[in-house]
Amino acid sequence: MAKRSKADAEKTREDLIDAATRRFASEGYADTSINEICEDLGITKGALFHHFRTKQELFLEVWTRLQVAMDSEARDAAIAARSLTDPYSAFLAGCRVYLKYATRRDYQKVVLIDGPAILSLQGWYESDHDLGIQNVQAGIRDLAKKGIVAEHRILPLAVMVQSALNGAGFALARQDRDVTADGVYDAFEAMVKSLR
Repeated sequence: MAKRSKADAEKTREDLIDAATRRFASEGYADTSINEICEDLGITKGALFHHFRTKQELFLEVWTRLQVAMDSEARDAAIAARSLTDPYSAFLAGCRVYLKYATRRDYQKVVLIDGPAILSLQGWYESDHDLGIQNVQAGIRDLAKKGIVAEHRILPLAVMVQSALNGAGFALARQDRDVTADGVYDAFEAMVKSLR
């Protein structure tokens, strides 16, 4: 019986995260209530608060899952794109995944629009930095191993590249008229290929 209850609790938790993701992506954090999330699932607020103490804690879990999914997909794309003839292919493939996510409504609304406001800009930066910098650094480290980038510039370049990607993500999330994922990628590719 205990195993079934534990499995049920885990399923409820996952269902809450999924329902919250849908609500936060469509309505935004401010316009989503705990009651609406509970009504979507037909559960009580007590069931929600058993898993998450606050709406902000639930939001952070949704934010983290979106970031981890993007990060994992970017890593997989980079591995799949490794090439003996193009030293930039793996790194750029991972960056393209980020730009693809930056055009997705759920990622835009949760990570790029509401995230900095709900987590505070400093909290957003620290969480994003913790999750994203490893892949960016690994990509630049790979360029250093190929003699393209100086070893002592790996971390400073990683910070700059991640900042450029985040800036592009914010522009895509705001849906600036003249900013497209393809246009950003083309400019980003030129920038990356000029790194030394």
